[in-house]
Amino acid sequence: MNDQSPRWLSADERRVWLRLSALMELLPAALDAQLQRDADLTKTAYLTLAMLSEEPSRSLRMSELGARSNASPSRISHVVSRLERDGWVRRERSASDGRGQVAVLTDSGYEKVVASAPGHVERVRQLVFDPLAPEDLADLDATMTKMLDVLDPDAKFAATALARQV
Repeated sequence: MNDQSPRWLSADERRVWLRLSALMELLPAALDAQLQRDADLTKTAYLTLAMLSEEPSRSLRMSELGARSNASPSRISHVVSRLERDGWVRRERSASDGRGQVAVLTDSGYEKVVASAPGHVERVRQLVFDPLAPEDLADLDATMTKMLDVLDPDAKFAATALARQV
């Protein structure tokens, strides 16, 4: 048993924590709602299509796709299965080792993400960037980088890897 007393949050820390907690709930829900309404996609499905569309080959190993989409292996497998049913992605054996699976964006999947991107980007801009002054962006970036360094020290998720490239 730990004899140390808990390190309770100060009033300022509690206020910031409650705001961050609200943001963590509200922002994903708002982005997901826009994608569901306008594109019939979940946020993870959209990110999956987007990550594949950014590759010259329009393909990625499933493990890499999961990392770039910030999804666990089981979650990315489930999402790719749904995208396969819709005809937007197909799975293939890895040509490099024959063991792993690669997700490949189909032509109709590419058309889907291209059609979905403008509405999604506009919603991201409205909810995240429009409320910020230019100097706020640098502060937010630095703060998120520090938090991601603690939450994802091995940079397994795309956001952490991107934060470290700066």
